[in-house]
Amino acid sequence: MKLHIEHFTLPHFRRRSLALAALALCSGSAFAIQPFTVKDIRVEGLQRTEAGTVFSYLPVKVGDVFDDAKSTTAIKSLYATGFFKDIQIEEQDGVLVVLLEERPTIAGVEFTGTKEFEKDALVKALKDIGIGESRIFDKATVDRAEQELKRQYLSKGLYGMQITTTITPIERNRVRVTFAVDEGEIARIAEIKITGNKAFSDGELRDLMALNTPTWFSWYTKADQYSKQKLSGDIETLISFYQNRGYLEMQILSTQISISPDKKNIYIAINLTEGDKYTVSDVKLEGDMFGRDEELASLMLLKKGNVYNAARLTESTKRISERMGNFGYAFANVNAIPQLDKEKKEVAFNVAVDAGKRVYVRRINLAGNTRTRDEVIRREFRQFESSWYDGAKIKASRDRVERLGYFDDVKLETPEVATSADQVDINLSIKEKPTGNLMFGAGYSSAERLTLSGSVSQANAFGSGDTIGLEINTSRQNRTIVLAHTDPYFTDDGISRSVDGFLRTTNPILGSYSYYKIQSIGGNLRFGVPFSEVDTVFFGIGVERTKVQTDFTSPNLYKTYVANFGNGGKDITDQATYGIGTATTSSYPLTVAWQRDSRDSVLTPTIGRYQRANLELAALGNYRYYRAIYQAQYFQPIYRSVTLALNGEFDFGHGLGGNPYPVFKNFYAGGIGSVRGYEPSSLGTRTPQGDSQGGAKRVLGNVELQVPFPGADKSLRWFTFLDAGQVFDEGQRIRYSDLRLGAGIGISWISPVGPLKLSFGRALNAKEGDKKQAFQFQMGTGF
Repeated sequence: MKLHIEHFTLPHFRRRSLALAALALCSGSAFAIQPFTVKDIRVEGLQRTEAGTVFSYLPVKVGDVFDDAKSTTAIKSLYATGFFKDIQIEEQDGVLVVLLEERPTIAGVEFTGTKEFEKDALVKALKDIGIGESRIFDKATVDRAEQELKRQYLSKGLYGMQITTTITPIERNRVRVTFAVDEGEIARIAEIKITGNKAFSDGELRDLMALNTPTWFSWYTKADQYSKQKLSGDIETLISFYQNRGYLEMQILSTQISISPDKKNIYIAINLTEGDKYTVSDVKLEGDMFGRDEELASLMLLKKGNVYNAARLTESTKRISERMGNFGYAFANVNAIPQLDKEKKEVAFNVAVDAGKRVYVRRINLAGNTRTRDEVIRREFRQFESSWYDGAKIKASRDRVERLGYFDDVKLETPEVATSADQVDINLSIKEKPTGNLMFGAGYSSAERLTLSGSVSQANAFGSGDTIGLEINTSRQNRTIVLAHTDPYFTDDGISRSVDGFLRTTNPILGSYSYYKIQSIGGNLRFGVPFSEVDTVFFGIGVERTKVQTDFTSPNLYKTYVANFGNGGKDITDQATYGIGTATTSSYPLTVAWQRDSRDSVLTPTIGRYQRANLELAALGNYRYYRAIYQAQYFQPIYRSVTLALNGEFDFGHGLGGNPYPVFKNFYAGGIGSVRGYEPSSLGTRTPQGDSQGGAKRVLGNVELQVPFPGADKSLRWFTFLDAGQVFDEGQRIRYSDLRLGAGIGISWISPVGPLKLSFGRALNAKEGDKKQAFQFQMGTGF
């Protein structure tokens, strides 16, 4: 091998190429360079890279002897940076010259023909791989990015797609990377064939799968687009289906995926073996149970004589493990070991309980609460630092934080402490959401046209956990101003305090043929005392002053009230003489209430119960009465993500001391929150002008099937409903044949401005005079 030497004949100037000699040395060649002492170091060819970066990778400095080993090390180190396409090292009269050719940088990444993915999302994804503006260009990385793009398209069922990558050099040693995509058509699942099944039909098994052949709803669900992840999930679903029905040895023997030559149709073939159906012959618990054998045995859902059910067995071992966690054994291991008797088709289980070490909580760490104060979250915890680990208290803590309603997402983890075998930390991460609610309600009917109502409230005001609310209604017939404040921790032990003041004026114009006016002003003070994790009892007192004005056109119900309280208490016998004028009354209602809430979420519950009972007693003042309210809600998942939601309410009011029940305390029904398909507050006895006057008794019942939209915010759900309800006058018998029924569909969503509910309902048994209303929506509504 001959070394390349430039300008060797010039006096006092010699230039020796060392890169070739270094490579020869690496390959075991006998050629070597003559070591020399470095007088200076010069770097040539740099455009973007700092010279200091190059010097940091050179294994030599001025005054050192440069030889073959250092030459090899220098070249390898500089190549490893990925910054350079070509490297040469030369010696020039004792000066070490490093000649570099930098790799080009990427000036930009462009996409053409992309419809399935947003371009911004693609740019961000490729930047994570290493392809992005101002990054060093590397052909291997571009090839890897192209393969990743193809993988993403294949996951969407676009098997006919083509990607052409173009690298365009531009000025200042830069390149532009362009991915031209021809997406082609989405391949659809043409057939799913299942073989080996005897106990269940093909149709039964296909109905369990997320993948399916095209249907009328496939445009939204994308169920007819093949996905390897979905198929894996479907296989697990089939296995679980069989094993939950006794087929312990069921197996998927093979799955085959084929695609048509035009890459438009996909065929899936699943071959399985069912095996025999097993019953449970015995279940025994053994291991460290600390004398709680019977208690833990009672948690077993799978009993002797049952058909084998894998889900019940898994749930049983989970319940035992969680119960051990309640005693501090956070890492208890519970394994069910099967013993098969294939001749009798029976299986026995030995459930081994390994408690492990008892664990305590070192620290509780919070993350994500940028606005909410730590104390607002920590006071909801029932698990304390430096205490024994208690799984039930940790779950209760998480649920209580979730029920605050201040957060979009609440995640809790209990990682082990790396330096200790018997400690864990609790890491609670939250995602805050806007807690200001703008409540807005509207309805439309041919008679009333558009009706509106609204209020504004701020929960977790200033991150304190307090709630401040202001309700204002400035409509022509109903004017309301309510200001309320709730402190959920008025005392350190969790006693809440609520204060509100109100001014309400009702001045309806009933078809210009009738008139009355009600004005109420007052306030309430209420305290809530928690008696358990889910039970709270409330005590309160209020003051209220009410003025009722009538004239000769007013409904009889209101003239009777004025006659009783404004004209010496006489019964109305002549409309021209009695019941016309003004009655001003005062009362001081006492309130006692009970609430039990075990729902998993206040805003989007999927499981749990809610109950409340309220008694309001006004024994002092001009008018005396009592009103009682009882409401119960029940939420239960019934199939996959479908939730059954039930609501029932019974309200009753009655006058005391021979006085009639106050008309302005009447209950109303109709519309969202009661009976959809009818106008709001339109049910019950009507005035001669056809307007509802409410009633002293109310019965409501609601049934909903709630289903979340796939891939959307978990709070976005559609539902079907069946409502029933009616209001009855004081002394009127409650007859269930008088209940009005409504049914329909709707959408609910926890929107940025508050809970939103839209419904389209049909009145099923409307009577003559009932006011129907099909489309209704409301923000801030409950059930």
